[in-house]
Amino acid sequence: MEAFLVSTGLVALAEIGDKTQLLSLVLAARFRRPWPIALGILVATLLNHAAAGAVGLWVTQWLGAQTLQWVLGAAFIAMAVWVLVPDKLEQGDATAAAHGVFLTTLLAFFFAEMGDKTQVATVALAARHAPLWAVVLGTTLGMMLANLPVVLLGEKVMKRLPLRVVRVAAALVFAGIGVVAMVAR
Repeated sequence: MEAFLVSTGLVALAEIGDKTQLLSLVLAARFRRPWPIALGILVATLLNHAAAGAVGLWVTQWLGAQTLQWVLGAAFIAMAVWVLVPDKLEQGDATAAAHGVFLTTLLAFFFAEMGDKTQVATVALAARHAPLWAVVLGTTLGMMLANLPVVLLGEKVMKRLPLRVVRVAAALVFAGIGVVAMVAR
């Protein structure tokens, strides 16, 4: 249960103000069909984070326990710094509506998540916590908790969130986990 809860909380925090959350807002504004968008986000996140979690398990087996401890600690501290940098949605991320709302969302969200801080966090969480399914379900729930309100409520939600405060809080959480990962035995 710990893997699920930690994964959910960390990714929900990291996703606030992220480019994929901005993509959710763009898709909601463009298509005005929240349920196919939400389903596309869910499927894309499950696929993306399952692959990221598998990489995390592979890294666990490849590195020794001592090295892994330091790499994970450094990764979480790097995530703390990365969370402080606001994301911008790249032009073209939400273009391809010819394939329908669901498929457009699935493809745009899947590729926007590649190399994103929440995907990197999923790799690190899978390397640190078991079982893999708990991490993937937790990170997916965290993504949905951050993105579903944006899809359903759109711009009203984005105007009321103090993004700077949320980014700093998320950075502190990631930094704390990084330090604990380095010193825990």
